[in-house]
Amino acid sequence: MANVVVIGAQWGDEGKGKVVDIYTEYADNVVRYQGGNNAGHTLVVGEEKVVLHLIPSGILHEGKRCIIGNGVVLDPEVFIREITNLKARGKMMDDSVLCLSEGLHIIMPYHKRVDIAREAKSGDKKIGTTGRGIGPAYEDKIGRRGIRLCDLLDQQIFERKLREALDEKNFLLENFLGDKPFTFEEIFSEYCGYADILRKYVADTSLMLHKEVKAGRNILFEGAQGTLLDVDHGTYPFVTSSSTCAGGACTGTGVSPREIHEIIGISKAYVTRVGSGPFPTELIEETGEKMRQAGNEFGSTTGRPRRCGWFDAVVLRYAVRVNGLTGVAITKLDVLDDFDTIKICTGYKYNGKLIEEIPATLDVFAKCEPVYEDMAGWKTNISHVKTFEELPVNAQKYVRRLEELMGCEVVMVSVGPRRSETISLRNPFAV
Repeated sequence: MANVVVIGAQWGDEGKGKVVDIYTEYADNVVRYQGGNNAGHTLVVGEEKVVLHLIPSGILHEGKRCIIGNGVVLDPEVFIREITNLKARGKMMDDSVLCLSEGLHIIMPYHKRVDIAREAKSGDKKIGTTGRGIGPAYEDKIGRRGIRLCDLLDQQIFERKLREALDEKNFLLENFLGDKPFTFEEIFSEYCGYADILRKYVADTSLMLHKEVKAGRNILFEGAQGTLLDVDHGTYPFVTSSSTCAGGACTGTGVSPREIHEIIGISKAYVTRVGSGPFPTELIEETGEKMRQAGNEFGSTTGRPRRCGWFDAVVLRYAVRVNGLTGVAITKLDVLDDFDTIKICTGYKYNGKLIEEIPATLDVFAKCEPVYEDMAGWKTNISHVKTFEELPVNAQKYVRRLEELMGCEVVMVSVGPRRSETISLRNPFAV
């Protein structure tokens, strides 16, 4: 038995969907434990591209149970649309393979309107949210006024909680954010309809996972976003609203930390970021645009162009430390095929001093200048390569140097978007 957590080791968009899709072959259960539909996992299956926002990537595999844990905030409309789209593709024909935690929190229409209105009001100080209502939903969760899935399924409880919520949200929308209020009726009837559809998926997923652990079945925990977007350990306030680090796998599912055996961090062979916030290795000229186009770096959820930069070993060392990574999967190595020289950030300079860790103060981090080490490129297409030894020598040297700087072994190298375009060096489920 092995239970494996897959998390983003940078600012998200690292290619977790593909890695989870590959590791699902060895898992009995695939569990999403945090975030909402502000994250998109893109998979290429044969010639078909599939983008999932809420449902775990394992849903594309027959005979796997997929679970959305209590740490997730769920937009019912998006969830139902995703199911509809999967069924139209001939997937998920058996509803019993997908389970929702009765304790997860529901994203309401006022969460989305507040999210968008706040960003508009913030001007040049905006965080860069997706406007999906994720942050406001987590605010209500922490403020102990959220509406959980089990509340939605009980009309009396839902009615009471919705009326209480609208008293506050409508006051905020009208008197501070300058937006229009909601009526009770327009939300209540719509969400009662959602409840009728969601009911068949609801389960005590914490108990379910406990039984799976006792039975010796493998569990794959699928994270969203990345380490530097963690609400506690990320580049606050330019973060998401949930625990994206490995610890979130336990709080977001009810599985004990003692039952986690491997933690695999996913990192691009370079770095990207969506939204605002410090990004020391960002390339804002021709090189960054070349990287963006070669890697098709546009958000799968929003379509926004991603900011691109050279690999930052400081960020990866941090991710190794705060997550306890046991391995790193390097994705999109092929994007660097056409570069003569490839740079690696090994540290920062601030006020003339060398810094080898991420500073806690955002103002300091924003003023850090990257210290680079240059490596020769390989200038050849590597998408056909099947083993590490077949990679060009310079590509091998690059990966091995990343290992040294991160302080963690590389367990997988992706050389293209398809499942077949992957080199596995160690399988975390083979423990």
